[in-house]
Amino acid sequence: MKTVSQCFQTLRQEGKCALIPFLTAGDPDLDTTVKALERLDRAGADLIELGVPYSDPLADGPVIQAAATRALKQGVKLGNVLEVVETVRDQVQAPIVLFSYYNPIYHQGVDAFLSRVAQAGVKGLVIPDIPVEEAETVFNPAQDYGIEVTLLVAPTSPKERISAIAQQSQGFIYLVSVTGVTGTRTEVGWRVKELLPLLRSVTDKPVCVGFGVSQPQHAQQIREWGADGVIAGSAFVRRLADAESPEAGLDELETFCRSLKAAI
Repeated sequence: MKTVSQCFQTLRQEGKCALIPFLTAGDPDLDTTVKALERLDRAGADLIELGVPYSDPLADGPVIQAAATRALKQGVKLGNVLEVVETVRDQVQAPIVLFSYYNPIYHQGVDAFLSRVAQAGVKGLVIPDIPVEEAETVFNPAQDYGIEVTLLVAPTSPKERISAIAQQSQGFIYLVSVTGVTGTRTEVGWRVKELLPLLRSVTDKPVCVGFGVSQPQHAQQIREWGADGVIAGSAFVRRLADAESPEAGLDELETFCRSLKAAI
């Protein structure tokens, strides 16, 4: 499994845009999560975000909140999530990026948390609720464990803050397409088109766009605007949640992943 930076370096050399699906670990169950990671990797995912279920997911919309609630009711904890990563790390080529809120990291202790996730095979970490002013508490020790920590840029951020986030963020920069929480939407936030050139003026790091991507045409639009990657979450999570069976959900997941990959 490559590092996050190595993955983007290869994609840039090949002139390709990254596809980054998101899954909530443990929904509908851990075995299905293992199979879903393998299916997404096979269907063209370049990196995969794996969400750690959390009781107060402020950045997530109703689809991912419901998935986290279902996983928590089954008793899914960080240890279970990391067992999933350990299970697939030798089969999956796409780097796995863990999506976790800061409270569980703080509760365990930053160093202890990073040690555990690195040993499991996690390559990146997205922390949606840590401000750039406090990010060094994670950034510095993360480098010792080979974990790249990615920060989010909100569409309402002023240029000075965007510049500061771009300088600190590792692996890639996560550009949020809309103000608000995750969820499928009918169109891509118009601010993305304006913010991509602004980010390009302050950094050469890869920029990936997420929140609201639910259709192949969304992915195509983001690619045409110049993004290095497309992140889709709720649209994947919903396909697993709404399917008649886990196997049917996996089939829909793979089909949807291939459609997004073909669009970019």
